[in-house]
Amino acid sequence: MVYDAIIIGARCAGSSIALLLARKGYRVLLLDKARFPSDTLSSHFIHPRGLVYLQRWGVLDTLLATGCPQVHGISLDTGRFTLSSTVLPLEGINFGLAPRRYVLDTLLTQKAIEAGAELREAFRVQDVTRNGTRVTGIKGHTTTGTSAVEKASLVIGADGLHSLIARAVEAPTYYRYPALTCIYYAYWSGLKADETSLHSRPQCVFLSFPTHEGLVLISVTWPRHRFPEVRSDIKKHFLEALALAPAFAACVRQGKQEQRFMGTGDTTNFFKKPYGPGWALLGDAGYHKDPLLGHGIADAFADAERLTQAIDSSFTGQQPLEEALAGYEQQRNREALPLYELTVQLATLNLTSEIQQVQEALQGNPEATQLFFAVLEGTIPAATFFAPEHIRAILTRA
Repeated sequence: MVYDAIIIGARCAGSSIALLLARKGYRVLLLDKARFPSDTLSSHFIHPRGLVYLQRWGVLDTLLATGCPQVHGISLDTGRFTLSSTVLPLEGINFGLAPRRYVLDTLLTQKAIEAGAELREAFRVQDVTRNGTRVTGIKGHTTTGTSAVEKASLVIGADGLHSLIARAVEAPTYYRYPALTCIYYAYWSGLKADETSLHSRPQCVFLSFPTHEGLVLISVTWPRHRFPEVRSDIKKHFLEALALAPAFAACVRQGKQEQRFMGTGDTTNFFKKPYGPGWALLGDAGYHKDPLLGHGIADAFADAERLTQAIDSSFTGQQPLEEALAGYEQQRNREALPLYELTVQLATLNLTSEIQQVQEALQGNPEATQLFFAVLEGTIPAATFFAPEHIRAILTRA
C-alpha cells in the first residue's frame, strides 16, 4: 500500500495534520516512538491564537470537557509595579488553556484515528527511503524489533526540534539564533491560581498558571550561560529565583511540589526549509523559537492547517506539489517571523529602554495594558502596538 502521507511524530503537530488530511479522505499513516497517553517536555500553554484552530476543528469543547481550567487573566510583576489585565478575545475566545500533553496529544491522536488515520505507536523510524533524490517512504521497527518499510507520496516530519527527517534530507537552516535561555519547571498542588502570573527580574523570568488535576505549573527561565550552574542544583537555583518575589515565594511554600523538575538548555532559534522532493516539515521540526512566550503549540496548529491546504491543493490537481509547498513556506515565514523576532528580543532577558518606558506608562491605562499583553499572546502584531503614533499616545496619557 502506498499512503498519501506518512507523518513521523504524533504529538500536537503530527496528530493535527493527520486529523486534517484524514478528514479530506487521504490515506494517512501516523507514526510515533511513544505510546499514548504519555508526557513530553513542554510548557504546554495555548494562547487564544492556538485555540481558534481547535475550535475550528471541533476539538476545543472536547478538550474543555477534560477539566482543563480556563485562564482568563494575566499579570506581570516587574519588581517595581504590577500590570494586570484579561485576555483579549480572539474569534470569541477570551481565555488560554494549559492542557497537560498526555491529555492534549492523546485527544488529538484519537481524533485523527476517528477521521480515518492509521496510528502506529512504539514505532521508531530509522531513515527515509529514496528513489534518486526523491524521498519515497520510511523504514523503521517496532520496540519488539519487527522491521517495516512503508511508502508514501509525501513523508512529513513532525518529529520535533531534533527531527530525524530534517537531518536525513539535510534541510537548510536560516534566520538562526543561538540558544538564549534555559528553563526548568515543575508542578505544585495546594496553590490557588486562576491566571498567568509573570514575574520579571534581572536575568530571570518566572511564571505560573493552572493546569489539569488542580495543579499549577511554575517555571523559571535564566540566561543560557547559567545552564550548567542551574543544572548542578536545580531546586536551589529555582527557589532562589522565586525568592526575588517574596510574596509569590511565600505562596509557593504553602503548596507541595508533585513532580520532579523538567527542563532544557536546548532553546535554539531557527527556520528550516520545510519541503523538498517527497518530504515536508512542520512544527518544531521546521521552525523553532525560544519557549519564553509559549507559542510552540499554536505554531504547530498553524503549520498543520497551512500544510494541509498546500497538500490538498496539489493532490487535487490545482497546482504542482513543489509550487504548493513553496507557498506553504512563504506563508509560514510571513506570518511567523514578526513573533519570532519579538521572542528572540525578549529572550535576551534584557528589556530595551523603550519597552521599560512603555511598561511604566501602562500603569493606570487598562485598555493599552490589555493590548500590550495581547502582543505577548500573539493576538495583535508587535508592529501595531509599537507603532510610533500608538506609543506617543500611551506616553502622552501617562
